[in-house]
Amino acid sequence: MEIRTLRYFLAIAREENMTKAAEILHVTQPTLSKTLRALEDELGQRLFTRHSFSISLTEEGILLRKRAEDLVSMADKIIGEFVSLDDITGGDIYFGLAESYQIRYLAQEIKRFKEFYPGLRYHISSGDTEQVTEKLDKGILDFAVLAEEPDTAKYHYLTFPEADVWGLVMPNDCQLAKKECICVDDLVGLPLFCSEQGWEKDISHWCGERINELHLEGSFRLSYNGSLFVSEGLGYLLTFDHLIDTSPISGLVFRPLSPKLEAKMYLIWRKYQAFTPIAERLLAGLKDRFV
Repeated sequence: MEIRTLRYFLAIAREENMTKAAEILHVTQPTLSKTLRALEDELGQRLFTRHSFSISLTEEGILLRKRAEDLVSMADKIIGEFVSLDDITGGDIYFGLAESYQIRYLAQEIKRFKEFYPGLRYHISSGDTEQVTEKLDKGILDFAVLAEEPDTAKYHYLTFPEADVWGLVMPNDCQLAKKECICVDDLVGLPLFCSEQGWEKDISHWCGERINELHLEGSFRLSYNGSLFVSEGLGYLLTFDHLIDTSPISGLVFRPLSPKLEAKMYLIWRKYQAFTPIAERLLAGLKDRFV
């Protein structure tokens, strides 16, 4: 199975049309059809269901699409790394980031770094711990930012300078908005939104056995999406401070939890990882900034 074949497969999956995919790939439709049939024969599975004017992925095709996306991303990253080995002034660095206002420290360092190395190209993706560590372990990412302590057997890490504060985002005209802080008793009976990771780890630890008295109405990977549900009166959002607009015109307010609940942020990278020159220089700058 060749990377070129996987690129063809992904183009067909994305366009859901053989003719359009062939045009984008600059190959003939017979060549593309022959390549796809050979891939299905190699795997022993049908990857697409053919319709009159389109094609769609089978369950086996959906599985391959995820694997193919990772493999193609990894191949592109490897090529980029080797191209940049002799270029100490630029190159690509890949980050997977948790949500936190402390990402500003990373952004500030990247901005400073680009003044000296204008050829730096950085690529940012967001996700929870499971999502970003999976990509980090596969070599798709160079660095990840987590909102929980990293596995020191697998990763080196730097701790961000501050800690994120947990609290409740709610409409500014509700009764709880009159309070300065929110305790467990205030949350009982409320429809709550939270990330699955935050609910299972930080919030459960904060509540102890009383977590069973709380109702998780829905979970969100991105706090902004959760805040939209709060604005529509569907519930209350447990999240970090500074992630949601709670200015007077937003209609929302943030109140910290009591007792105070904080979460440290960590920049991690794999042990024994071979970095490109540009990534090594950026890491050295981050170590100076975070120590």
